[in-house]
Amino acid sequence: MTTPNTPARTVLVTGTSSGIGLAAAVAAAEAGWQVVATMRDTGKAAPLRAAAAEAGVEGLVDVMRLDVVDAASIDACLEEVLARYGRLDAVVNNAGAGRVGTIEQDTIDDVRATMEVNFFGVVQVTRAALPHLRASRGRVITVTSVGGVVGQPFNESYCAAKFAVEGFMESLAPVAATVGVDVTVVEPGAVASEFVASIGVDVPAMVAAAGPYGDALQNYIARTTQSFAAAQTPAEAARPVVDALTAERPPFRVQTSDWARAFVAPKLADADGSAVLELTGGWVR
Repeated sequence: MTTPNTPARTVLVTGTSSGIGLAAAVAAAEAGWQVVATMRDTGKAAPLRAAAAEAGVEGLVDVMRLDVVDAASIDACLEEVLARYGRLDAVVNNAGAGRVGTIEQDTIDDVRATMEVNFFGVVQVTRAALPHLRASRGRVITVTSVGGVVGQPFNESYCAAKFAVEGFMESLAPVAATVGVDVTVVEPGAVASEFVASIGVDVPAMVAAAGPYGDALQNYIARTTQSFAAAQTPAEAARPVVDALTAERPPFRVQTSDWARAFVAPKLADADGSAVLELTGGWVR
């Protein structure tokens, strides 16, 4: 880690034990940022530390514990960041969890848990970080999903959470801009990472238990399996995150691949969000 007097810009990244978060943490360090790489269980930090060492940036990657659904954990982490580095220049909201299911067979507790991690976790981290980002005229970058633009079968609660994140950030962006804070959402498509495994689905058992939805679920799984066969790597999906960190004027909305851009295009005529923000920004300028 760097010393408390370092001039390096400091970014906090959530959910860095694997996947896009791990790749983004390493890539940000390679770009010269002091990275606070957070995760709920720091016992899972070995792959991140190994990747940082391989890239020669282990001195710029500081692992800290942060649970996005625990306000006390967020506050403690930010207090430690300020104590060690004296500033916070950016937050990358990446932590999340998948959920496959349909509402007749999910419980309301299942839906609430999905919203808690994927939506309220983002809200809590962003809210806690904003005073420090105002001070540094920093930025908030949030990894959402093409599922935050296009609702997808058997992803009702997950897509609802990602839609909520997109609406939250699109509404926050013009307000945050008045105090010097840039807001960006990054929308990956299929990414070959442990996120898929984190869904924790026993496919045969799930199909067998799906009753009247069994055929539809089987068809959905077949289509999704095919799309993940051509998935981006986490490093490829993380590159737009780092671009948003380093750009002089980052766009509001970024897709991580040509596939993702084509997927959301029917829904998003305003693909980068500039037309919407020009409209709503005029309401607060």
